[in-house]
Amino acid sequence: MSSGGGPGRADREGRPVGRRVVFGVMGLGALGVLGGSGVQRFLADAAQHDPTGLSNLLPLGDQFRIYTVTGGVKTPDPTTYRLSVTGLVDRPQHYSLTDLAALPQTDMVRDFQCVTGWRVPKVPWSGVRLKDMLALAGVQSSAKALRFVSFDGTYTESLTLDQAQNPDMLVALKMLGNPVSHDHGGPVRLYAAPMYGYKSIKWLSEIQVVDAVHPGYWEGYGYDIDAWVGKSNGRTGDVPTT
Repeated sequence: MSSGGGPGRADREGRPVGRRVVFGVMGLGALGVLGGSGVQRFLADAAQHDPTGLSNLLPLGDQFRIYTVTGGVKTPDPTTYRLSVTGLVDRPQHYSLTDLAALPQTDMVRDFQCVTGWRVPKVPWSGVRLKDMLALAGVQSSAKALRFVSFDGTYTESLTLDQAQNPDMLVALKMLGNPVSHDHGGPVRLYAAPMYGYKSIKWLSEIQVVDAVHPGYWEGYGYDIDAWVGKSNGRTGDVPTT
């Protein structure tokens, strides 16, 4: 899950790991601390391809770590990409990238907080407020929640309708001053600023308006459905991002 977005799957599966391996990883962490930012960048890049999840033990500094739940995601054709808003709405929508860029844009600078503990401070984000997209679609009175679908074919997430009205829930088209890159979940991803990164689903393809919460992919591995930073998943020491 995430530019960062999510924890390593192996963690949640409880895969046994030998002590030598753990000590080896911790040794790399010490190397990163002693070697400074250049070594940390090298280790962060290596962590993006770590199938064990052990790289979460590394003190890699304020850098994103890239996760996927499928091991690889095909890059869509930007001319045919569509983001759909469907379900319990009066006006189903199917947005091209051009359509999305033509909607009112919101800029915000917020930290990105992973549930495994690492945090990237003051990340610039830009896109369309989720609540504005829902207003355009016309949410029906029977709706209670949203189900988000990724075009990776596996990753899903959820929010209650009340949570979706939070002004810091963004359908992000840009991050770090550029279009959202493929590794970070582009061309379009959710950025749920007040929640841990696994709620900020990458490679977003559909927003379904539904009558009940459908727990997402990571909730199936034991993470909280309500993922407020500092108030969920047993993590009470994290400073909220809003």
